[in-house]
Amino acid sequence: QVHLVESGGGSVQAGGSLRLSCGGTGSSRFVAWFRQKPGQGREGVANIDARVRETHYADSVKGRFTISQADDKTTTYLQMNSLQTEDSGIYVCAARTKSGETLFWDGESWYQYWGQGTQVTVSS
Repeated sequence: QVHLVESGGGSVQAGGSLRLSCGGTGSSRFVAWFRQKPGQGREGVANIDARVRETHYADSVKGRFTISQADDKTTTYLQMNSLQTEDSGIYVCAARTKSGETLFWDGESWYQYWGQGTQVTVSS
C-alpha cells in the first residue's frame, strides 16, 4: 500500500515560487502531480519515471515547473517558478507502482494511489 502526503502549498504573488513535496513515493515506479481548479477536472502537470528519471510536463508549465525526487526516491518534489494566477488550484500527488506506457502519464486512471492535495493560491 502506498500512502502519499503532500506539503508545501500556500499563497504567493504572481512571479513567485513554491516547492511542493510528496512523501511516501519510495516504492512507486511513476509519480505525478495533478492540479484541480474549481469546477474543473484534474489536469496532469508533471510526471517522473523513478527508474530512469524521465520526466513529462504539461505544455502550460514547461520551462517553469520541475519535478524531481530525493536520492532515495521517498519524496517527490514539484518546484514551481514564475507562478501565474492560472496556476492556482489544489495540487495532488499520484503514484503508480506498475510499469506502463508513459503516453498515458497525464490520465487520472493510469495511477493507483492518490494523496489528499495541497492548496496553491497565486494572486496578482
